[in-house]
Amino acid sequence: MPQPVKPRYAIVGVGGRAYLYLEALSRAHAGAGELVALCDSNPGRLARAAGYVADAGVQVATYRADLFAQMLADAAVDRVIVTSPDYTHARYITAALEAGRDVVTEKPLTVDADSCRRIAAARTRSGRALRVTFNYRYSPPRTLVKQALMSGIIGRVRAVNFEWQLDTHHGADYFRRWHRNKANSGGLFVHKATHHFDLLNWWLGSTVTRVRATGERGFYRPETADALGLAPRGERCTGCPAFDRCRVRLDLSRSRALTGLYADNEGHDGYFRDRCVFSRDIDIEDTMAAALTYENGAVVNYLLTANNPREGYRAVFHGERGLITLETTERSYVREDGGLVRPALPETSSVVVQPLFSPPFDLAIPAAVGDHGGGDAVMLQHLFGEIADDPYERAADELAGVWAAMVGIGANASIAAGGEAVELSDLAGDIPRPSPRAPPFGAIHPWTQFNAGDYPFLAGAAREDAGSAWLRRHGV
Repeated sequence: MPQPVKPRYAIVGVGGRAYLYLEALSRAHAGAGELVALCDSNPGRLARAAGYVADAGVQVATYRADLFAQMLADAAVDRVIVTSPDYTHARYITAALEAGRDVVTEKPLTVDADSCRRIAAARTRSGRALRVTFNYRYSPPRTLVKQALMSGIIGRVRAVNFEWQLDTHHGADYFRRWHRNKANSGGLFVHKATHHFDLLNWWLGSTVTRVRATGERGFYRPETADALGLAPRGERCTGCPAFDRCRVRLDLSRSRALTGLYADNEGHDGYFRDRCVFSRDIDIEDTMAAALTYENGAVVNYLLTANNPREGYRAVFHGERGLITLETTERSYVREDGGLVRPALPETSSVVVQPLFSPPFDLAIPAAVGDHGGGDAVMLQHLFGEIADDPYERAADELAGVWAAMVGIGANASIAAGGEAVELSDLAGDIPRPSPRAPPFGAIHPWTQFNAGDYPFLAGAAREDAGSAWLRRHGV
């Protein structure tokens, strides 16, 4: 019996995030596809990526960025994985779709409304598939929240409070890389928060109609550095006279990966991976808030801050029949010198469901392994066909990508307009909204008595009063 032909993959953009897919297609998931070509603007990084897969016995052709179209033809590519900087996504996605290739892209889909419309139109014209890799959907705690919401245990969600905290180790990194300029990344409202807006859209089974936002750069600016005694300063961490006194510095020499990817290849394009996070050249915000109105009537208060002593998030869903609270601590603190605790402390999460007139249920969360709360590993299994069943609709298409990015794009427009409300339909034009297959909050039915046995995910949950649950989770 003949073996099925494996799809032929190319990857465009071989910076840090590309290695998730380089490893997958040359090692862990090599049986699901054949990696045949790589494309990048930096010849040094291109050679490094080719060498990485060659070590696993995979030989690939390499192409300069300006030869992308030639690569598609010469290498007979079936699917393109886009892991290039955000502002280049639309160029590569539309070119691949119009050449008749399927596309897998990292988030965000793109950085502005015009690019969203061009991508959506190209996807429709071509009839090809476009997948956006929203790995946050796949981590066990977030999937568990989706399962609980779909069960109808708290009924229709009317409001959500959602706060995301980046610590000074992670948050600072967006202010030293190409992300520091909105033209490249859309700012954190697009580059980072597109994850969060996609989660909200997915959890609520709806999309945002109106956004009103505020934002400022309050920490990563020259005045903060001056107040911390970090003067004089250099353009970058390498060679900076304030290096030893700066607790948000990046020492490229201490990371073999960053040295190999960036420091060794600066001569090709002049890109510095360790630019000063207090530079006047930065034009993105570090403190952002948005009020979101959803098509299904839900309202959301959203907050993102990027200079915290800890890293994690909290989401509270206010339903007609109770509450669901998801809380995760990804890192509990940053060391006094600005570095991370080694070995890393374990990530902790809790999902607490409290129906009306009932003590809370502290749910048992399935074990997770790997980055992004275990989401990367599960997403790759799903992406490469090793998990076929998807009852929670975690696979995201171009419409999911558009309506997640569009929230941040609308938030940026609101900030630019002094906090005025922005209607996303004015930005999206005729791009349709996604339609979930399953009701996001379960069947609508009279609820006269709560029966825990109706909800399988409550198996193994600790049922206790709110005070003892708080004390136990916080180790008191």
